Amino acid sequence: MPTFNPRAALRRALPALPEYAALEDTNELAARFGIKPEEIVKVDGNENPYGPSPKALEVLARVAYPVHQYGDADQKALRGALSAHLGVPADAIVCGAGSDELIEMLFRLFVEEGDRIVTASPTFGMYAFNAQVAAAEIVDVPLLADWQFDTEGLVDAALQSKITFIPRPNNPTGNEIPDSVIDRLIETGTLLVIDEAYIEFSQTPSLAQRAAETPGLIVLRTFSKWGGLAGLRIGYGVMHPETAMILMQTKDPYNVNAAAEAAALASLEDVETLDERACTLAGERDRLIEELGALGWVFPYPSDAVFILMRLEGITGRDLRDRLRQRGIFTRYMDSPRLQDHLRISIGLPEQNDRIMEAFRAIGQEIGRA
Repeated sequence: MPTFNPRAALRRALPALPEYAALEDTNELAARFGIKPEEIVKVDGNENPYGPSPKALEVLARVAYPVHQYGDADQKALRGALSAHLGVPADAIVCGAGSDELIEMLFRLFVEEGDRIVTASPTFGMYAFNAQVAAAEIVDVPLLADWQFDTEGLVDAALQSKITFIPRPNNPTGNEIPDSVIDRLIETGTLLVIDEAYIEFSQTPSLAQRAAETPGLIVLRTFSKWGGLAGLRIGYGVMHPETAMILMQTKDPYNVNAAAEAAALASLEDVETLDERACTLAGERDRLIEELGALGWVFPYPSDAVFILMRLEGITGRDLRDRLRQRGIFTRYMDSPRLQDHLRISIGLPEQNDRIMEAFRAIGQEIGRA
């Protein structure tokens, strides 16, 4: 009797199943390392340590939404609130289950087998992940020294590709692509996607209003970082209304769950609180950059995001990550040739950052770099 073989049935154009190094949650880490969950300092996922706004927590606690019913398939209330928040038309906004879903939508609609997409490594891993699933070709234009963007390389690659994906600020380096490079990429006539997941921690203005007026520009945003709603998966894209109409016609109808939409709406009623927290985290980021840089063996790069990438001397990124884990501090090590002597840490609460600095000083003594 024949037996179905799922791997044999895969699309022939799919060369291999892609992998994404997802993070372990706090309970898994606690069990694996024998640490109480409340003692863990989790600074590996760029999550907001303050969590949701008080108003969002209140809505979630009251279950002030009909979970037994399907919600609004078009998220009209949320798109209206975002319209007022951003100063763009509601018909230029598409909501999704995290900005990751918007990325997947763009691949599903615009990228065919063999099409080229452009990235600038090191960068967010979901662009390459979706490219592999779509059997697209990834044209990587690596960042230059000190993580500067290769303007001419990006423009040349974009001219021969379907979509260019750039985070702003960039993840994991924390720097920003200049407006002049964005202008050049838009002039290529291909699609440019600017991922603004961390824009609220930056002094750089959002490109959302420009995206609503520019057919070749899409801006992705999320409630995961600024809004502290990473676990609810809620994000959105801002784009020209004609592009938005295509996405609205082809997205899953109830793609945003009721709890996520209610929490996002409540967050937009508590912008002052969330902005104050973002300002506090930016201040803590700058403090950590200064204190880490004073150690003599840690060289943090300037950052406009809610994380810091640092170059290390006298220790590898993997070794430092492991030593920090033994102290209950979980960071992000990216195993690529350019980042083997680097580590990325998210910004925690002030008391968590104090603990991080204590650990770095102790490790410096262990490796003879105190």
